[in-house]
Amino acid sequence: MQTAEITSEDLSASVIAVPPLCRAADLTIDREQNRRLIAHLEKGGVRTLLYGGNANLYNIAVSEYAFLLELLRDEVKEDTLVIPSVGPFYGNIVDQAELLKDSGFPAAMVLPTLFPANPAGVATAVRHFVERARIKAILYIKDDAYITPELVAELVADGLVSCIKYAVVRKNPAHDDYLRDLIERVDRRMVVSGIGEQPAIVHMRDFGLVSFTSGCVCVAPSKSMRMLDCIKAKNFVGAEKIRATFSGLEDLRNTHGPIPVLHHAVALAEIAETGSLLPLMADLGNDLMGPIEGAAVALLKSSGV
Repeated sequence: MQTAEITSEDLSASVIAVPPLCRAADLTIDREQNRRLIAHLEKGGVRTLLYGGNANLYNIAVSEYAFLLELLRDEVKEDTLVIPSVGPFYGNIVDQAELLKDSGFPAAMVLPTLFPANPAGVATAVRHFVERARIKAILYIKDDAYITPELVAELVADGLVSCIKYAVVRKNPAHDDYLRDLIERVDRRMVVSGIGEQPAIVHMRDFGLVSFTSGCVCVAPSKSMRMLDCIKAKNFVGAEKIRATFSGLEDLRNTHGPIPVLHHAVALAEIAETGSLLPLMADLGNDLMGPIEGAAVALLKSSGV
């Protein structure tokens, strides 16, 4: 596992995979199945793994967090950057910060919530996390109301933020005043597009973001990496052709929930057994398993695997 502080070169070198967390029938974390999923991603060239929303770390017990950190440290290659998440609530943030202290992870992402929270309180929580964990935080911005660009800039100026995952959904991602304001206040090389392949081309081409996060990369890692390479080479036509192949699975995620659809897709494509979703989430109905399997298998096959 990479332990050095995260740089813009690290961010730009790989698609940032956001995998599900595989669990056994009794809902405990399944080491072997998570190993299979990690190996699939690394074989496809991915070298950055971010365990957050798709892993349902919103609902993880603090009592199993130390085991998760141990698993992630042990199962990735030496040159793989792996980032856990904390939160979203303050009590979780400070408890998990103590477990992250001296753990070797270079940063952790703070999961966002809008209730009960406000921008000034979010900034304070980030400061307390960094003080306790002694590592930098990754900001995850999913809503304009979560934290202001001014507060983000203050946290960055104080050396508390490693990078920013920007994931506010817009009808037209090219029209984004918040993102424009943000990159005028902080180095855009520390900002990554956080909504998968769909807006990644626009975010990287028009706003200069350095990479993108993806859930569907867990199904077709080499294809997602080729899309990143095309964008970096300014081959936007080639990137768009690749992006379009992700639309079948992404459309299902948009309609039925990005977390549960990806969770089932990884299992239905026989990449790894993900088990049941950890409550407060629940598995999708059997009527959706056919469409999800069809989209996932088609995407996997199109990547040449």
